[in-house]
Amino acid sequence: MPSFSQSSAAKLSTCDERLQDLFNKVIEYRDCTILEGHRGKEAQNKAFMDGNSKTKWPNSNHNTIPSKAVDVMPYPINWDDMIRLNEFACFVEGVAAGMGIDVKWGGRWSNFFDGPHWEVS
Repeated sequence: MPSFSQSSAAKLSTCDERLQDLFNKVIEYRDCTILEGHRGKEAQNKAFMDGNSKTKWPNSNHNTIPSKAVDVMPYPINWDDMIRLNEFACFVEGVAAGMGIDVKWGGRWSNFFDGPHWEVS
């Protein structure tokens, strides 16, 4: 059974309890890595400047404490494998639905594709 690295577990621990519960369940079945949970001001503004976010500090769900957003990729990471990323997203959405957790995947946004991004309201 896959498990989170120390780094992934630490990043996930900065997130809303619902995201922690969800991805702790997902990792039981699918290997994945947590790229980012909470983002401070410098990291958020860098993500914005690099084109990886549409929002500046403090307007991202990554900026709340706990973070209402998390960036997760199936492991090993392959940024070019959209089929695998979509399959992973469908799996996560199914697990979330089964747990009664309402999540939004950034890969379904019409104005900006953010494949690793997951958030709760």
